[in-house]
Amino acid sequence: MSEPEFRVERADAAAARALLDDYLADLRARLGEFDDARGVTAGADEMAPPAGVFLIGYVDGDAVACGGLKSRPEGAEVKRMWVAPAVRRRGVGRHLLAALEEAARAAGHRRVVLDTSSGQPEALAMYRALGYREVPDYNANPYAAHWFAKAL
Repeated sequence: MSEPEFRVERADAAAARALLDDYLADLRARLGEFDDARGVTAGADEMAPPAGVFLIGYVDGDAVACGGLKSRPEGAEVKRMWVAPAVRRRGVGRHLLAALEEAARAAGHRRVVLDTSSGQPEALAMYRALGYREVPDYNANPYAAHWFAKAL
């Protein structure tokens, strides 16, 4: 497997929509139910320059990962981060998070925040291993059980 390549694309483009559909299906499988309208959403315009960004990760030409940034008072918020099962545990998620952190720095943010559910133990372990620290609930996401922040 080659190193992932990350491209800035719109979250409502075809490749992004396919990844986001898989992301939502994965959440539903892990959580038992997931209603995107109930959660704290991030629209395509919020994750587009200049206020945000949406990245798609490609490996060997295939779209296999995605994640976005949305500007908040607390910092740049990571949204919709997902890696396809076929490439998990190969460092794609770490590379994606590093690319999102770099995009946040480039946009002038000094801090990154994110939330995750308790049904995503791999994400929890990765965030902790990469220096994210737990913080109080900052967005009232009904599906989140953990909120994190990291200074850039």
